[in-house]
Amino acid sequence: MHIAVCVKQVPDTTEVKINPETGTLIRTGVPSIINPYDHFALQTAMGLKKLHGCRVTVISMGPPQARSVVQMGMALGADDGVLLSDMAFAGSDTWATSYALAKAVKKLGKVDLILAGMQAIDGDTAQTGPGMAQQLGIPQVSFCEKIDLDGRKLIARRLIDGGYEIVEVKVPALFTMIMPRDYVPVYPAFLETHASLKKPYYVWSAADIGAEPRYLGLKGSPTQVARIYPPQQREKAAMTGGSAQEAAEKILEIMRKEHFIAE
Repeated sequence: MHIAVCVKQVPDTTEVKINPETGTLIRTGVPSIINPYDHFALQTAMGLKKLHGCRVTVISMGPPQARSVVQMGMALGADDGVLLSDMAFAGSDTWATSYALAKAVKKLGKVDLILAGMQAIDGDTAQTGPGMAQQLGIPQVSFCEKIDLDGRKLIARRLIDGGYEIVEVKVPALFTMIMPRDYVPVYPAFLETHASLKKPYYVWSAADIGAEPRYLGLKGSPTQVARIYPPQQREKAAMTGGSAQEAAEKILEIMRKEHFIAE
């Protein structure tokens, strides 16, 4: 079985700031990490490889420095890696990104299972994975916590409102992964990272994957972000104490002061 894992390099969101004049994210000098949801998807693939001997390919789309997340995937045990890097991809929205990644999967040949994180922490759209499944014409199962393989059948445990459900799907299929509460990320050791440099690594352009330029970048994106801005800072909340009667009277006093209720 061949598994493709989609990973994304994202800014460490605890460090992200927004330019007040342009409304865009300030990425200069901001450390980058592998998207945590993708990291769990990658570890899920490694677990399936260990149990069933699957081949695993890591795929990412981004600038040349995004090689680091592909290399990390290979250091954790993936057999090879692909980076889609071309100025033609710049500014792609989730639809254009899904299109490019789907074309890359097709170029890989026979891929039985595609794993991706539920969403990227820098966008939180949760659209790219399902968009790939639509582009490829294969079933997709979202919000998965665990995946098991039984022959040519995949059994997934997915999160739903109020609990979980078990879903069975025949390959090929795409799954997006959440992060379980007890999840502990695994990072490669130095020797594993060094060894991964000898594994096959490819950089593909838009032409390499046979993508049509009109479906890429800003021109090929149906949606575009006009501006990003932080929410206005709210005033500090007022704390009340004492008995329930005293708290109620204090709340009523505040509501009258703010004209939420009439005198």
